[in-house]
Amino acid sequence: MQNAKHVIVTGASRGIGRALVDVYVDMGHQVWALSRNIESLQNLKGVHAVELDITVEKQISDWVSSCGVDHFDVLINNAGMLINKPFSETTIEDYEAVYRVNVFGVAQLIRHLLPLFSKQTHIVNISSMGGVNGSAKFPGLAAYSSSKGALGILTELLAEEFKDEGPRTNALALGAVQTEMLAEAFPGYEAPVSAAQMANYIADFSLTAHQLYNGKVLPLSQSTP
Repeated sequence: MQNAKHVIVTGASRGIGRALVDVYVDMGHQVWALSRNIESLQNLKGVHAVELDITVEKQISDWVSSCGVDHFDVLINNAGMLINKPFSETTIEDYEAVYRVNVFGVAQLIRHLLPLFSKQTHIVNISSMGGVNGSAKFPGLAAYSSSKGALGILTELLAEEFKDEGPRTNALALGAVQTEMLAEAFPGYEAPVSAAQMANYIADFSLTAHQLYNGKVLPLSQSTP
């Protein structure tokens, strides 16, 4: 395919990440699918399955130095961790576990990939409506939602720091999407949007929106506020 892009998707083994892999491959792009569990990603045409834990910096640095690619066009920071627990029971260890995936892992992955990015590279951080000021909040998500708020600020800071040479960085703050992670945290709840629907939107956004947006945290939800 002409103009085929090099795309990285984290958290690629299930949910929105897995759906994104399929969407990009159908578009003819090359996908580096990063996950701690790559069983479902192996032997897929156009997919480079990478067994990697973004909370382990050495795994990131080893992969980046040996990936054999001279550039990446899109990075989707989709890997996430959600703990649903009353605030009075949420421990420092809970906060650390969530922030290691949702904030620290994102930051160190981007840092190691910077030499392979350009002004045309688009980083899309998958955030949550729960991490947006003024949105409806839900009990039990103190660690998760606050980490997504931090991710939004990180998005704005990266856009400012690299506004001249790139990459472009934006965040999509998603409302409820029917994924395995949502089902595990909220058994019985049915979201109005499927993982496939959201993946199609995210893929289109990642390939075009950096021409218009930088440093934006954009709500993607059918609910108000």
